[in-house]
Amino acid sequence: MRDLPLPLALTARLSPVAVLATAGWALASGPFAAAPAAEHRSDQKTATQSPTAPSSKAVSKSYAGAPAPCTSVTVKTITSLVPGAKTAGKEIPSTDTKLRRTCSWNALKGYDYRWLDVSYEITDSDEIAQKQYKDRTGEKSGGGDVPGLGDSAYSVVNVTTEDKQQTREGVVIARVSNALVVVTYNGSDFETKKAPDSDVINKGAIKAAKEAVATLEGGQKS
Repeated sequence: MRDLPLPLALTARLSPVAVLATAGWALASGPFAAAPAAEHRSDQKTATQSPTAPSSKAVSKSYAGAPAPCTSVTVKTITSLVPGAKTAGKEIPSTDTKLRRTCSWNALKGYDYRWLDVSYEITDSDEIAQKQYKDRTGEKSGGGDVPGLGDSAYSVVNVTTEDKQQTREGVVIARVSNALVVVTYNGSDFETKKAPDSDVINKGAIKAAKEAVATLEGGQKS
């Protein structure tokens, strides 16, 4: 078997990636309404009114931190999706591991290359996570919803070509309460120069996403 050079785009992905954590948002509570003071007494009989309690919307925050991403997917799944990869994975450095954690697996076995990323991102509320989910899925076209995965989930697969070498990449974005789970799975065949079938990449990404979401849901909530 001859050694083949990786395409420039894939070589760049193999270098360490510094992942910046998303900054938290400060939440301000509404002011308390003061009870009205009586300015004078009246002999006229009036209906008694109780002071109205201040209106404040509780902020929903089910997950206080991100789980360990490198144990979010089973060894069996890693072996299946990324043949030849070290099943322990490699966690990407983060400035705040409570807010964001990512693990990567990649390997070249024979002529087949595979890469898998699993990322957890924790926001301060369901509303913020919903907005981020909407923004991210809006940037991607050609995908579709994944029913039964988290509160909402979206999957998209695209193929790119560089120096006649195809790479197919699938991305699954799932929202679970105030958390986002993002799975990226791609592959190339350096012998045929062709990418794996779309169905293979899409199903692989969804399988990993289902396990990552199950890990999140089975973890500690705030």
